[in-house]
This record gives sequence, structure tokens and C-alpha cells, in this order.
Amino acid sequence: MIVEETFYRPPELSREPRTLPAETYNLAHLLLKRAANGCLFVPLRGMQFLAVLDAEEFIFVDREGRRMIELAWQRFMPHARQSLDDPVSYEAVYYSPAGAEIMRRAQSEFPKALREVEQKTALPSSARVIKLSGGNR
Repeated sequence: MIVEETFYRPPELSREPRTLPAETYNLAHLLLKRAANGCLFVPLRGMQFLAVLDAEEFIFVDREGRRMIELAWQRFMPHARQSLDDPVSYEAVYYSPAGAEIMRRAQSEFPKALREVEQKTALPSSARVIKLSGGNR
């Protein structure tokens, strides 16, 4: 099922450099690669927000009917890290006066929400080998 959503980007209020833990970045991109349409919707239930991920940025919108982007994580720089276990630098862009509080909560809730999505979409973890009877060889 393809879902189309439209979000609006208000004027930028500020931006700052940040880092995202490797585990969170790696899981987000793993789930994004599994997404059929190149976009992943991640509900942050504890915040009543929705994170929308694509290859370029992660946006955070209030789920209470608004379509305004409140916070965006952009310009990820995974190529700058020395190891897959190193944090990933990015820029946090604030579009809401409450941006600092939204950021604080998103940093806590986003990894939990990603793990919930992973559990719901986990690939089968077991496999079995079927022995074929080939007759005489």
C-alpha cells in the first residue's frame, strides 16, 4: 500500500551540528533500505510525533493533525566516520520555537520507535534446508 503525505516546511529558526549514535543511524538506514518506496514512517508514540525518513533527511511532525515540519535532521555525514560503530555527524534544523524541547525528546524516543518498527517488520530468522531426493547420481 502506497501512502502519500504532504508536509510543509516553515521558515528555519536555527540549526546546529549534532551527532547521532551509530546504532540509531545504522538501524534507521537498514529499515529505510527495506522500505518499498524509499520512505519510512516511524511513529513516536511517547511524543505524539511522526518521524518521516528518506535518504536525505529525517523530519519530525506533530501527529495531532498538523503537517508542519517542526524539526529536521539533515546533511548526515556517515562517510566521515572511521568505523561503523562511530557516531554520525548531521545538522539539526529547528522550525519551531519549541525545537530544543522537541530535539531533547526525539533523541530519546526515536531509537525506541525504530526498534518497535524493526520488531514489527523483522525478517524471518530461521531457515530450513530441504533435502531433495535426486535418485541415482
